[in-house]
Amino acid sequence: HVQLVESGGGSVQAGGSLRLSCVATGNAYSRKCMSWFRQSPGKERELVANIYTDDGRTYYGDSVPGRFTISEDSAKNMLYLQMNTLEPEDTATYFCAASGGYCPYLKSPSSFPYWGQGTQVTVS
Repeated sequence: HVQLVESGGGSVQAGGSLRLSCVATGNAYSRKCMSWFRQSPGKERELVANIYTDDGRTYYGDSVPGRFTISEDSAKNMLYLQMNTLEPEDTATYFCAASGGYCPYLKSPSSFPYWGQGTQVTVS
């Protein structure tokens, strides 16, 4: 079993930055692929970025701008999302997710069995 807890969301002005954090505990084999998703009201949950913890390779969603960077610190069981030059369109609830699968094949929320509760990001 895997537990995920996000933090770091908040309200920020356009052009600002935020760093989201997610502490991940539980079976390491079930969280080889760690991801960030986001969901805005009335929209589907979409992939922001994946990181494959075995080799550190990262993968970004098609709609995510180059302003976001995913990273992880395995020693601390932490996942991060650095978001720079934020825009109002980035306003959403951001979720940390985990899967034991291989990241390049995992883009749909249905591929991830473990989820955090989400953290709200509001850009005005």
